[in-house]
Amino acid sequence: MATTTGWFYWAILSAIFAALTAIFAKIGIQGVDSDLATLIRTAIIIVVLTVFVVATGKWSDPFALSTKTWLFLTLSGLATGASWVCYFRALKLGEASKVAPVDKLSLVLVAVFAFAFLGERPSLREWSGIAMVAGGVLLLAFKR
Repeated sequence: MATTTGWFYWAILSAIFAALTAIFAKIGIQGVDSDLATLIRTAIIIVVLTVFVVATGKWSDPFALSTKTWLFLTLSGLATGASWVCYFRALKLGEASKVAPVDKLSLVLVAVFAFAFLGERPSLREWSGIAMVAGGVLLLAFKR
């Protein structure tokens, strides 16, 4: 897998698993409080990732990480938790086929935030694709 395209395969797998997450979650939250469901899901993720990191020999002392790394991983964790709580509540209340596209508005927001805060400069072609995703999200979310 080439370094320049290797990310793409992982991103495709991420999209597949994200899609399955929506379907499995919608089925799994029936009759369960969405916050409790999020907690159960998070506990499972912690166990699975712990086993994976240890089994692959990737464990290292987390206290050796820099303060900056801890700060931004903490902020990322808080944002992830907030996202999951909101996502599960939205799935509890709405149709997965409407909730998931709105959730994917995050793609548009990532591009805008990366432009504003990381100095990334998408091309006109890339901005056009991002605009189409935004339009698609609105079209799917507000179907009659």
